[in-house]
Amino acid sequence: MGLILEELGDLYRYRAMLQNMVATHLRSRYKGSVLGFLWTFVNPLMMLVVYSVVFSLVLRSSQENYAIFLFVGLLPWYYHAQSLQMGVGCLVQSAGLVKKVYFPRSILPLSIVFGNMMNFLFGLVILVPALLLSGVTPSPSWAAFPVVLASHTLMVLALALLFSVGNVYFRDLEHTLGVAINMWFFLTPILYTLDIVPERMRWPFLLNPLTPIIESYRDVLLHGRWPDWVLLGWLSVGFAGFLLVCLAVFVRAQRRVAEEL
Repeated sequence: MGLILEELGDLYRYRAMLQNMVATHLRSRYKGSVLGFLWTFVNPLMMLVVYSVVFSLVLRSSQENYAIFLFVGLLPWYYHAQSLQMGVGCLVQSAGLVKKVYFPRSILPLSIVFGNMMNFLFGLVILVPALLLSGVTPSPSWAAFPVVLASHTLMVLALALLFSVGNVYFRDLEHTLGVAINMWFFLTPILYTLDIVPERMRWPFLLNPLTPIIESYRDVLLHGRWPDWVLLGWLSVGFAGFLLVCLAVFVRAQRRVAEEL
């Protein structure tokens, strides 16, 4: 526990560095492009237009407002997947910095997660008007969005810490994770609702910790319902505990990171 508290103290002392790295991540994402930072809004807008055309004119899904239904699930999924895919290699890619300068190494995966979270929040600039235009009425349940996001972020932070330091010692992890994330996508009710899955085959979907998170986003933003507070509370406690475990593993494993790199 002492090592965790020491790491948290270092993170607080180096909080300006964390903020600068998040800002750098956001600036460099579209560096050199004509539209620059506007791509943060153009990407989700184009994604919404494509889904609306495909699923309203071509595939004609029976799900009401399917394009919006899909969009509400995909935005948090992209935040989740990109944080892990970018985070897993962050220590290896920053080997020169890690070897030359002292700073809490956990800043690297944390900056990736927080940078992607900011992109997710910018995507709400497109999502909220799309919800209103599709006939969704603003609801008090929207106030629960930060709670769902906070719970989700606890899980993403934990996994980013674990995978980033694990990839230093097992370089195949970066490639394996790409396959695992693709499988995870189809085990998460993003393209479909959970009730279409046969009950006898539903257990892996129910064991997926991202399933209640995606459903909570949809309850809050799309259906105007409050999330299941009991389930979300237990998930948050579990994710917080998992984050502490992953941080402890990271702190212990980072002692030899510079040597392994």
